[in-house]
Amino acid sequence: MSIRNAAPALAAAALFGASTPFAKLLVGDVGPLLLAGLLYLGSGVGLSLLLGLRRMRPSTADERASLRIPKAEWPWLLGAVAFGGVLGPVFLLLGLTQTSGAAASLLLNIEGVFTAVIAWFVFKENADRQIVLGMLTIMGGGLLLSWAPGAASFSMGALLIVAACLCWAIDNNLTRKVSTNDAMLVAAIKGLIAGISNTSFALLSGDSLPAASTLGACMAVGFLGYGLSLTLFVVALRGLGTARTGAYFSIAPLFGVIISFAIWPSMPGLLFWLAAALMAIGTWLHIRERHEHVHTHEPLEHSHRHRHDEHHQHSHDFAWGGVEPHTHPHQHVAMTHSHPHYPDIHHRHQHPKHRD
Repeated sequence: MSIRNAAPALAAAALFGASTPFAKLLVGDVGPLLLAGLLYLGSGVGLSLLLGLRRMRPSTADERASLRIPKAEWPWLLGAVAFGGVLGPVFLLLGLTQTSGAAASLLLNIEGVFTAVIAWFVFKENADRQIVLGMLTIMGGGLLLSWAPGAASFSMGALLIVAACLCWAIDNNLTRKVSTNDAMLVAAIKGLIAGISNTSFALLSGDSLPAASTLGACMAVGFLGYGLSLTLFVVALRGLGTARTGAYFSIAPLFGVIISFAIWPSMPGLLFWLAAALMAIGTWLHIRERHEHVHTHEPLEHSHRHRHDEHHQHSHDFAWGGVEPHTHPHQHVAMTHSHPHYPDIHHRHQHPKHRD
């Protein structure tokens, strides 16, 4: 896989991974529900301002039309907001009150496992044996982190973070359904709805807004770690599919761990290092995957930002000055060929059950 395709997912992972220990620093000053709301509100407000600046630039009618979500796709987007923007952050921030920053950061790898499993079994996205092995390895590391030494039970804080990962995995798969739309628009809508909802619930339940400096910090962490990260994640979904994007996103905890150790210097125990090793192996198995076979593209019509590559050989019914990339509704004709590919927006075909 080229670094150009992987770059958005890696950048999204870096931003989100770095946000986790900073969010933990804010938990003591702001309640979990209010903090979840402010993080997403910072995401939505910040991205809305960027969208406003974009609209001030000269643009074509097709580009302006791309800043709208089709009516048929709103149920997918609202479902993604409910799981990923409302439930997920609350579970995460409750878990952070009972879990170390480093352990929480590594535990977030399980989101990639859940994402791939749902993509494979529910949405029928192809998963090779190597991907399955990588998922099981990452899950093994997550179980080691969840287990509370000296007690025959799981840590409640770890289980809450696992619940957050499941919510985000559902969110990731639902967001794939709207990934052909403008990525920043999708992320801004999710941020605004989730932010307003969680902040309102928190204020109605008795929380009060923090000091201006803390409020600004919450909004800034949300804009970078949630807003820009989600925008890049949606871009990656187009090119890699859900399971592969989740695999790259599993690198996020590495950034969180580095920052956590800088903030809370300590020597982690044996289980931590065993879990880290398993997760590193699982992530490596995902990254080295190569998928190639003869496949057929069915006729398809959609709109997204594209260049005239082998999958985009179409004419234009409007004046075009040759500028690429550009956005407009376009059609794909049926085509059969073979090349390395992943379940992106042009390769969501079925696979024989015997294929590795």
